[in-house]
Amino acid sequence: MISVKQWQPADGLTLEPNALKAVLEQEKCLALTAGPGAGKTEMLAQRADFLFRTGTCRYPKRILAISFKVDASTNLKERVKRRCGNELSSRFDSYTFHAFAKRIIDRFRCVLTGNNALKSGYTIGEQRITGEQITFNDLVPLAIEILENSEIARNAIRQTYSDVFLDEFQDCTNLQYELIKLAFQGTRVRLTAVGDTKQKIMAWAGALDGIFQTFAQDFSAVPLNMYRNFRSKPILLRLQNKIIQRMDSNSVMPDEQLLGDEGEIILREYQNSLDEAIRVADFIQQWSNEEKVPLSEIAILISKQADLYGQLIMQELDSRQIPYRNEQQLQDISTEPIARLMVDYLLCLYGKKESNAWIRLEEQLMPFVDDEELEFSQRLYFQDFFSEQQRKVKQAIQERNKYSDWWGRVEEFLEKISHEVIVALSLDYESESRLREIIEETQKHINKLLEKEQDLVKALRYFSDDQSVRILTIHKSKGLEFHSVIMLAIEKETFWGNADEERCAFFVGISRAKERLLVTYSQQRERPEEITKQWQINRNKHQEYWNYLR
Repeated sequence: MISVKQWQPADGLTLEPNALKAVLEQEKCLALTAGPGAGKTEMLAQRADFLFRTGTCRYPKRILAISFKVDASTNLKERVKRRCGNELSSRFDSYTFHAFAKRIIDRFRCVLTGNNALKSGYTIGEQRITGEQITFNDLVPLAIEILENSEIARNAIRQTYSDVFLDEFQDCTNLQYELIKLAFQGTRVRLTAVGDTKQKIMAWAGALDGIFQTFAQDFSAVPLNMYRNFRSKPILLRLQNKIIQRMDSNSVMPDEQLLGDEGEIILREYQNSLDEAIRVADFIQQWSNEEKVPLSEIAILISKQADLYGQLIMQELDSRQIPYRNEQQLQDISTEPIARLMVDYLLCLYGKKESNAWIRLEEQLMPFVDDEELEFSQRLYFQDFFSEQQRKVKQAIQERNKYSDWWGRVEEFLEKISHEVIVALSLDYESESRLREIIEETQKHINKLLEKEQDLVKALRYFSDDQSVRILTIHKSKGLEFHSVIMLAIEKETFWGNADEERCAFFVGISRAKERLLVTYSQQRERPEEITKQWQINRNKHQEYWNYLR
């Protein structure tokens, strides 16, 4: 443990004044707004490091972080681990709102009575079955009911945590905020709410208006702003500033932060969507082959219906054998830690020079081992097992059936690792039914990929981030960043909702780009065969957005 005065930002990073002030706060709650790329996640990781290392979060107290997406939750947990190390980060709980609600239900379900009473082996499914099954949307309301009716439950949560981080807080809904208030309002727990009001693209889900102001009043929180975008190059920053001027003139970045000619914006208009697909694939191939931009650093962002709008591009990438990940098709299974573990294991077993997979695999298999002798024995234990698995693979190769029993290798691997290691990946895996469901879904997705790509290693790369172009909706891109971003179909027909919300979505999309932004418009988009609803073939450029780009 070190003194508050001795603490310095981990990895020698320099934090802007308001970010440093937020990191060092020891008493008050904080309402921190920041633009995309301003380092919100890094600020939270540094704050966790400060709280742990200085004893401001005194052992055995823990820190709770609540995010809106699984990948954002995982990303924050991993960043805290890099900053604080294994031992301290083991006291950092990172959940989504629904996962946090489920933890409350699992621990205190005996509080629920009547039609809401649940048995110990309850499941989550499509329909509500009294006592047996609840739906995903029941999680937060049931957790609220528990906290409303049980002082023991409230006190248990309050005594567990000294600090709570609320990430992407601009998207907080009425029910989610009610859960937070019931758990922590009027206590000495420090809450740090972080978000960007210009990125509020979940209004359809009931995101509150003026949530930061409401939070500041309810929790006597100190409002702070972070302005500097550390992600995007100056040309892209100047584009973002034009839209910020329209959305929130008080948050416009000062001119001195926008100097320089680095960065690139490419505007392309096409006669039809087939020509667009070919030319976009040309760009991707050029960036990858000539500029050596990793495919995982290239993203195609689509406002809505990524499967339909990206269909021709995916066919074109297939024909050129350029791997890509269709995030809408993969849903959230690829962000599940156990799925990542299985894929990394298979890559190490069947692939060559899979250094990233090996590093992740070792970190996941030995998450909290600080004893050198214990770590050494565990490594030998795994190496013996892995050598035996390699022998079985070699035997299959000799029989000219290399991938014949890849799932058998996975099953033996899962049987070999301990339950503690699996639960350390995610506390959700304490539920055997949930764990089994994710494992089965992972198998299904890999089999689906093998229908298109018979080489298992190549199929796994489609599954992982390492060597694949990402194709996803703007909504799914929140919190992510890429070297080169392709914003597809900037047309009135793809941004047809509420003007303010659509403008926010467009802003989120363009602010994912670090170095380069390619924006497209097609005069005609052929109707996909599976479309039964209205589809406009003739398209109109979204003039407001294109005016920003020029």
